[in-house]
Amino acid sequence: MKKVTKIKAKQAPAAEKTKFRVAAYCRVSTDSDAQLESLEAQKQHYESYIACRDDWTFAGLYYDEGITGTKKDKRPELMRMIRDCETGKIDYVITKSISRFSRNTTDCLEMVRKLLDLNIPIYFEKENLNTGSMESELFLAILSSMAEGESVSISENSKWSIQKRFKNGTFKISYPPYGYDWDGDQMVVIPEQAENVRWIFDQVLAGRGTQDIAKDLNAKGICTKKGNRWTANTIRTLIVNEKYTGDVIFQKTYTDSQFNRHVNNGEKDQYALADHHEAIVSREVFAAAREVLRQHSKEKGIVKGSDKYLNRYCFSGKIICGECGDVFKRRTHYCSEYKYIVWACSTHLDDKSKCSMKFIRDDALKAAFVTMINKLIFARKLILKPYVQALRKGNNDDSLHRIQELQTLLMENSQQKERLTGFMAQGYIDQILYNEEMNTLLAQADRYNTEIEMLSKSVKGDACQIQAATTLLRFTEKSSMLDSFDDELFEETVSCVRVLSREKIAFELKCGLTLTERM
Repeated sequence: MKKVTKIKAKQAPAAEKTKFRVAAYCRVSTDSDAQLESLEAQKQHYESYIACRDDWTFAGLYYDEGITGTKKDKRPELMRMIRDCETGKIDYVITKSISRFSRNTTDCLEMVRKLLDLNIPIYFEKENLNTGSMESELFLAILSSMAEGESVSISENSKWSIQKRFKNGTFKISYPPYGYDWDGDQMVVIPEQAENVRWIFDQVLAGRGTQDIAKDLNAKGICTKKGNRWTANTIRTLIVNEKYTGDVIFQKTYTDSQFNRHVNNGEKDQYALADHHEAIVSREVFAAAREVLRQHSKEKGIVKGSDKYLNRYCFSGKIICGECGDVFKRRTHYCSEYKYIVWACSTHLDDKSKCSMKFIRDDALKAAFVTMINKLIFARKLILKPYVQALRKGNNDDSLHRIQELQTLLMENSQQKERLTGFMAQGYIDQILYNEEMNTLLAQADRYNTEIEMLSKSVKGDACQIQAATTLLRFTEKSSMLDSFDDELFEETVSCVRVLSREKIAFELKCGLTLTERM
């Protein structure tokens, strides 16, 4: 009989346990001493909280001071944390509460989804909510909408108080313009700055351009109110500011329900107060300077309130720096025999130490766009057609069905409230029970409305992408290869251009695709 010998398996060495790289985010909404103490306490808490876990390693603390939570783009540290997550530096994020993370429902859900796509959960301590183990976003949507509602309530109370002070003329201007300061009771003139203001008005009346005036001020080492360099735009803003005549107009801007600030073009009441403070220039000089600016704009074909102020070219406002996130500005470079157009990062132009991204040529950018479109035309069956099919296949039939269900539930909820009110009126139930049941129904209706709004936004966004992708596919099917740049085609297809380096850019298309090209 044959003898079989068992060979024991070798014991594999124990693998070293992988530690999670955990980062924390905290924010305070004002820069008062009390709030900054709170921020310091949060920082100490998270440093010790992360350090005490054997399976965690500290990946950094991100914090914003004195910044609102209603807009994610206004918080640089939050954006830096998101970028670090995208580059694989973070595995897990913890924060105190949803309201500290974001008071805007749309922003909150967008960031949570983005991090979940990267397999990075967020843990909200106060709500004991881990997005990595959530079966539905509804709970998060409700809680974040409550945080947004709290912010709206605070904002509305503040607006009411401010408008009352507008009406009776007692509103105190918290940040006076260049040339003025606040002594605690009123605006007072700063003599040295006032001389510069009068000089600026004189130069405008002499026919000089705002760009030349800004260059002279910068050459003299004169800074703006915030200590920055002067630009043509800051000069124009100064010239049209009625406060230099001693008058003041309240509520020239307003904030909408989505926390976006707008110029008040008659949508809200305005309040004018004459002789509010000491004037720096006469009303006659002020009116004449404004007329000069108006005439210059007319000669250039620029209409106030139109996009032409900022978007005179198809690339204006659409080229984003991949290093600092600022927009690129158009510039003209001169050589001995010819000139050429370039686009340069605004931050780099102001301070090269803050951003090292150098300019890109206009003709190279246009050539890259032509190359990108020609690739789509050539490979439309391999790229665009499957992409459109995938978008349509993943269309929101389930979402639309759910919206219909929720609308039915809302109708039933309304009927229940009517019956409850009837029972109360007939004396079948007492006031206490009525209040309890009505509050339950009202909370239920709020949840239904929140989910409907969230689903509707999702459906609308996907529908726009499908339409844009379908339009682009039809264009590539009918069009021959491009041999020159097309402004209209660029406007129709590209959301923005992200400059990754002087040799590489990324076109972010309206259909949802991002395509990289070399320059």
